Amino acid sequence: SDNLYSAESATNNLFSLTQEGAHLCRIIAKEGGIVALFKICRQDCFRCLYPQVLRTLASICCVEEGIQQLEKVDGILCLADILTDNTHSQATHAEAAAVIAQITSPQLSVTEHLSSFLENMEEIVTALLKLCQEAASGEVFLLASAALANITFFDTMACEMLLQLNAVNILLTACGDKQKVDTPYSRDQVVTILANMSVLDQCASDIIEGNGVQVLVEMLFEKSSSGNSPEVAACERVQQKAAVTLARLSRDPEVARATINLSCIPRLIELCRSPTERNNSDSVLVACLAALRRLAVMSPDGLQESDFQQLVKPRLVDSFLLCTNMEESFV
Repeated sequence: SDNLYSAESATNNLFSLTQEGAHLCRIIAKEGGIVALFKICRQDCFRCLYPQVLRTLASICCVEEGIQQLEKVDGILCLADILTDNTHSQATHAEAAAVIAQITSPQLSVTEHLSSFLENMEEIVTALLKLCQEAASGEVFLLASAALANITFFDTMACEMLLQLNAVNILLTACGDKQKVDTPYSRDQVVTILANMSVLDQCASDIIEGNGVQVLVEMLFEKSSSGNSPEVAACERVQQKAAVTLARLSRDPEVARATINLSCIPRLIELCRSPTERNNSDSVLVACLAALRRLAVMSPDGLQESDFQQLVKPRLVDSFLLCTNMEESFV
């Protein structure tokens, strides 16, 4: 019990240091912090400390030195073991997912060196999807889905695995559960996964089956309830990725028809023409113009002549410039 107390105290102190910034995380990684924390994670007698230890590991891995150390001590295998061990608490699984999300972050250039990640990817992806399905809270779902979203950028094979594991249906079902998907941040993770999976042709039938077109069209209406800038930015990402996903999936005529029937074209036009609807976001505008052009091919009658002449017919860059110079009164 003395050992347990010392380990807990040391972990808490280390976590506090990681919050001081990247420079301290680099020092901790270089001085063996990652090695020491994984030693704790490999001993059953410290199970009650795993969530705090994993949270500390995730913090240190915001720097490349942390990830390099993690790779050296076979940390990914240890994380895979924790995620696939059903005797661990959901809190432990969630914190392990947070470490995975951190080390696969698209912002870090070191991730392509994670060779051991590919060896354990199927186990990890399966466990993370299960965690999404069983998440007892919005926070657990957010951590698990963020890890999956990063992995879909990291390796295209992950998208094929997710398709085989019925991920589209699991994620769409979660979107209808306010206990799991309760913020724009969570919807951002879900739509990121769907956007990356939508390059696969087989994805379209799963989307239709799970009523996914409606979920994606609803995401075009994402609005911040608080108005704080991180949430507003998350809402923009949701709108942009929903438009990208709908454009990609509308290669399939059945998806295109379903999208048109759900009055998607008027909403896309509104997002193009009204800067406040897209919070003046250029990336949302480009995505909506691209989606609109894809759908206009299928349903030219769905657009008024002025919309066609201004938003569809010109080069994309010309329509973009026209929309960025529009005044609200023009709508």
